[in-house]
Amino acid sequence: MSASPLCAPTSGRPDRLFEDPYAAAFYEAGRAVLPEANGDGSRDGLGALFASQVAIRTRFYDDYLLGAGCAQVVLLAAGLDARAFRLAWPPGTRVFELDLPEVLAFKDQVLTGQGAEPSCERVVVPADLREDWASRLRGAGFDPGVPTAWLAEGLLVYLSYEDADALLTTVGELSAPGSRVSFEHRPTDTPDGLLARARATPAGEHVTRLWLGGLGGRAPEWLREHGWEPATVTRAELAGEYGRPASDDQTAGGFVTAVL
Repeated sequence: MSASPLCAPTSGRPDRLFEDPYAAAFYEAGRAVLPEANGDGSRDGLGALFASQVAIRTRFYDDYLLGAGCAQVVLLAAGLDARAFRLAWPPGTRVFELDLPEVLAFKDQVLTGQGAEPSCERVVVPADLREDWASRLRGAGFDPGVPTAWLAEGLLVYLSYEDADALLTTVGELSAPGSRVSFEHRPTDTPDGLLARARATPAGEHVTRLWLGGLGGRAPEWLREHGWEPATVTRAELAGEYGRPASDDQTAGGFVTAVL
């Protein structure tokens, strides 16, 4: 997600990697509905730990989506992603946002309060990714015959291997040649200090206990086996490209992008 009630907004930085004029509103609204976040600071502490990684991730996915050249975009588990509003989409772009009804309702309430207007054709699709979300997506006007840019930001780590396999299999079935997909990737044989520190963060267990690993380190292999051509990049490589200092935490984790 491009904004989270657990992470303080950073759009005001002069050296920011992206601009999100709605981050502050989401942050304050999130604190209002999650009063426990104002207690011992543990939630904010976990957010601060991931702040640098999230900034790099957001910029990477912004560039990926705008550079994909696809008139159809699908944000899986869109959460508080405001890209439909804050990015300069080419004319004719349709952005589908899938998430649980209550998540999308909260999001729209905040955006309406900000007077936000989408810069594309935004299509909201209330759906549970554990159920038949593909039918809901097609029913909302999604065209499987049109190349699509898919984004699963911050999602697969919360899924088991089997559920991640099923989700991405459905993505493949809905994708025309030339479609693209991107999500986080970390080789399993490379230690990731960021994840280890997150698990050691006080009260961070409320989040880390939900991590099931997704495809693990097999994402590139899985994608090749299913007709995609994958490419990977590490957070450290992106940090250098974006003019950010790279730490040991960034050498392992990264992202995979694939073309069908």
